[in-house]
Amino acid sequence: MNDVLLSVLLGFIEGLTEFLPVSSTAHLRIFEALAGVSLSDGYWKMFSIVIQLGAILCLPIYFRERIVRFVASFPRGGRDGRGWATHPLTLTALAFVCTAVPSLLLIKLIGKHLESLAVMGLSLVVGGIVMWVVDALYEHGSLRTHTDRMEAMGPGQAVWIGLCQTLSAVFPGTSRSMATISAGQLAGMTRTSALEFSFFLSMPTMVAATGYDLFKTLWHAQANPLGAVRMTPHGWVLLGIGFSVSFIVAYGVVAWFMNWVRRRGFVPFAVYRIAIGAAVLWWLARGAH
Repeated sequence: MNDVLLSVLLGFIEGLTEFLPVSSTAHLRIFEALAGVSLSDGYWKMFSIVIQLGAILCLPIYFRERIVRFVASFPRGGRDGRGWATHPLTLTALAFVCTAVPSLLLIKLIGKHLESLAVMGLSLVVGGIVMWVVDALYEHGSLRTHTDRMEAMGPGQAVWIGLCQTLSAVFPGTSRSMATISAGQLAGMTRTSALEFSFFLSMPTMVAATGYDLFKTLWHAQANPLGAVRMTPHGWVLLGIGFSVSFIVAYGVVAWFMNWVRRRGFVPFAVYRIAIGAAVLWWLARGAH
């Protein structure tokens, strides 16, 4: 496949799946395998990491008014009397730390699973089942809901969601948004508030993860599980294309997904996850490499 076309398609897939609870990592790896791109190729691994940043950067733009309001009210807490300890920015930072620390401790395990299509297929299926069950319990009122907006969250909810997000780092295919949304619902948050916090938490999480992996990759650090990459002008052009496409597509997806969640649930995404995961496992069972 032509490199330019490949970079466009990968950017489109990343932008389309980064914020949906279907795992962008799994979709990128599956497409790369189908397209004949070696999963051990250092450049395309790095490419997949960087275009995630393109998708993430659409969030500060989409939520710019909300972010400005949060920054302006910190550390006072706003009109509702909440202090700095329960401020949305503090809770986002708290959840980020609860994800970052375990992820750093498990970095070797993460590197081991990063290329495994079997792990991704199984994670898609298991995550789909979990999401389906949690959303069904939410829909039928079995889960007690007491947090209808991100500003009303507490530290305990932030810690719980941050720890659950670690699963997406350890088991590719789990999906950060699936882990945080389902964790939020289990912690008493509405669909919309859980989704909003998932978006805000993804900003520091993905910027840190992408920056760390990119630095290690480009500087040929031996500890980097992704391997060394030597960049060329052509490589930078492809990276720019994938980054731009990812950003544009992701912005449209965020706007659409916010409206979808306000009116519908997550079951269609759960069914999709199970179907795709089962297809991957069946493909591998038939001898795919």
